[in-house]
Amino acid sequence: MRDETNLLGDYVRARRELVTPEQVGIPVVGKRRVAGLRREEVAMLAGISADYYLRLEQGRDRNPSAQILESLARVLQLDDDATAYLLRLGAGKPRRHRNRRRRETVPPGIAKLVATLPLPALVEGRYFDVLAANTLATALSPRLVPGANRLRDVFLDPAERALYADWESATVGMVAGFRESVGTDIDDPRFIRLVGELCLASPRFSRLWARHDVAACEGASKHIDHPQVGGLWLNRERLGIGGTAGQTLVVYHPDPGTDSADRLALLASATQAPAAPRGAAAEETRTGTDRGARAADRAGRRPAADDQWSTGSA
Repeated sequence: MRDETNLLGDYVRARRELVTPEQVGIPVVGKRRVAGLRREEVAMLAGISADYYLRLEQGRDRNPSAQILESLARVLQLDDDATAYLLRLGAGKPRRHRNRRRRETVPPGIAKLVATLPLPALVEGRYFDVLAANTLATALSPRLVPGANRLRDVFLDPAERALYADWESATVGMVAGFRESVGTDIDDPRFIRLVGELCLASPRFSRLWARHDVAACEGASKHIDHPQVGGLWLNRERLGIGGTAGQTLVVYHPDPGTDSADRLALLASATQAPAAPRGAAAEETRTGTDRGARAADRAGRRPAADDQWSTGSA
C-alpha cells in the first residue's frame, strides 16, 4: 500500500478529463485520443510550464502556491466549493493518522431534541452513518435507523432507491457531499472499507467517485415516493452540530398547507400507538375488583373490609 495518496494529482487529473476543449475556447482539429483537456493545454491556460503541471499530477510536487491552484481552478471551471477543496489539498497540512477510531456519539441534548421533534429528524455522522433518528424518520424510510449508512442504503438497497423519484440526481449530490465531508482525511479504516465496498458493489458509485465532484451538503427540496402515503415534497435542512467531528442534524419538513403536509401528517398519525380511553384503566380495576368479590361470595369467603381496602387501591 502506498504510504501517501496523491490526492492533489488525482483530483486535477479527474477534473481535467471533464472539461472539453470547447468549454475553454480551444478549437478541435482532428480526432482527440484523450478525454477532456490535455496536460499541455491545462498548463498553457493556467500560465505554468507543462513539466511543472506533470509533476503536480504525478505527485512529485505537492505544495503549489495558492496562486497556481487558483489558476488551475479557473481553467478546470471549479465552483467555490471545489476551489476551496483544491486549496485544502495543496495546503500540505499534516495528515492525522488514526490508530484508534473514536466512536461517534450524539450529544445527549441533540438526541433528546431529535426524539421530540414532530418532524422526521436524524443525526448523520461524518461518513453518513445514521447515529440517531426519531420514529417519524423511520416511518419515512425504514433504513433511517441508528447503525445504518446512508450511502450503502441509497446505492445498494433497492427499496431505498425506490423512494427517490430522481435517484440519478440524488446520488450525484450525495457522493459530492461525501467527498466534501471527508476532505483530505482518508486514512481512517472505516472510510477505506466503506469506499472499497461501494466501489465493488455499485458501478454507479464507482463512476461518481472517480469524477472527484465536491459540493457542500446544504438544504434542498426532495421528492420522496412513499409506498404508503404517496409522493412527498419535503424541504431537507442540514445543520452542523457544534462540538462534534462533522455530525449533522437533518430535518425534513413540508411547506405548510400543501398536499405533502397533509400526507406527512397522515404518516405521523399512523406511527402513533392508540392511547387508552380516559378512565379505562380505573374502570378495568373496578371491574376486576367486583369480579373478585363475586367469586369470593360464591366460595363463601368474602374478604374482610380491611383486606378489601388493602388490596383494591394501591
